Amino acid sequence: MRRHACLVSSLLAATLLASGCQSTAIATDGTPTSSTSVTADTSAGRASQATLPASVRQDFSAWVRDFRQAARQQGIEDATLAAAFDPVRYQPRIIELDRSQPEFTRQIWDYLDSAVSASRVSQGQARLDEHRRVIEAVSERYGVPSEVLVAIWGIESNYGGNFGSFSTIDALATLGYDGRRPEFARSELMSALRILQRGDIDRDRMRGSWAGAMGHTQFLPSSFEAYARDGDGDGRRDIWGSIPDVMASTANYLSQVGWKPQETWGVEVQLPDGFDYSQTELDTRRLSQEWAAQGVQPVRGGALPNMASASVIAPAGAQGPAFLVGDNFRTIMRYNASTSYALAVALLSDRLAGKPGLVASWPRHEPALSRDQIKQLQQALNAHGFEVGTPDGLIGPNTRRGLRAYQRSLGVTPDGFATLSLLQRLNGEI
Repeated sequence: MRRHACLVSSLLAATLLASGCQSTAIATDGTPTSSTSVTADTSAGRASQATLPASVRQDFSAWVRDFRQAARQQGIEDATLAAAFDPVRYQPRIIELDRSQPEFTRQIWDYLDSAVSASRVSQGQARLDEHRRVIEAVSERYGVPSEVLVAIWGIESNYGGNFGSFSTIDALATLGYDGRRPEFARSELMSALRILQRGDIDRDRMRGSWAGAMGHTQFLPSSFEAYARDGDGDGRRDIWGSIPDVMASTANYLSQVGWKPQETWGVEVQLPDGFDYSQTELDTRRLSQEWAAQGVQPVRGGALPNMASASVIAPAGAQGPAFLVGDNFRTIMRYNASTSYALAVALLSDRLAGKPGLVASWPRHEPALSRDQIKQLQQALNAHGFEVGTPDGLIGPNTRRGLRAYQRSLGVTPDGFATLSLLQRLNGEI
């Protein structure tokens, strides 16, 4: 799957974001998690143990015993194993979250309204001012703009207000025993044990999302091992309590997976009349100059940013804003493979840098389709000969391609944007 923290997002509600895997292990609702909520989660976890069937308690204990032995064989010391597993608890709530599939998707503008809200912007500017010396030093060292680092911080955990209250050990042990992807969880749990053994954090403070992502910018344990950095020089990598460590770790990740200091993420653009929307896919890449030759222009005037591998995206089709994005946008997607997420980080970073918001408006009159409705749409497209593959309730390139072909048959702009009216027309309702 993914190389980073928000590989976790595909474990979460993959349809929460309109155009990708959003999650929320990334806390996009901005609701702070206080110390009382940590206590509540802990208390609820203890209470749930008493109601577990004896067979589950016994099986989980046997699983933990076997895992301890496997970890010992991989060099984890007995003291670390005792600290990690003597208090370990099976968490039924984590299994509920792991297996839940949300019925409804969200339109991208609903997500962006919260992810790039006025309060998110003002809080981010305050955090940037508060930690400016540290953040700018990290930015200069790694070549990642300060505003991008703070934007990721804001969207991942509301600037530390909500990075999750689940014990990482409990969460990964529960998922390793009973989750949908046990081998992945086992591997992450082994990484978590190595982190404990190294002394970066103790068990009680190793907390995060139900799926194992940790700290202010939501690193999975394996990503922590590979990319976390000691930014304050105390010999530990503390992404829970040290802002220098948080910023250095986040910047190092982005730098290592491809951030280009000389490029921007992209820009909002105006598309010319008659533009071919089949080109609005991230895998269609051209020189900025080639897009300019087609009539693609920045909405605020001037020249397009110089990018060698630029794509045009139009998340709401011809009815909404369009963007020219480059390799740095794709690098943000390495953090979380969702265009909605990457666009939220990009737009928030622009606002933190003092740039204005979007020029074009979103088609707010268009309701979100449920997963069941998207399946119906895909089934209807297949039935009408516009092949989109196996209906799965998720809109991807194949579904957009089929929609464009259907729209062409109707003589309307073939932008591939799924709407309720298109579904109703396919079903003969209008």
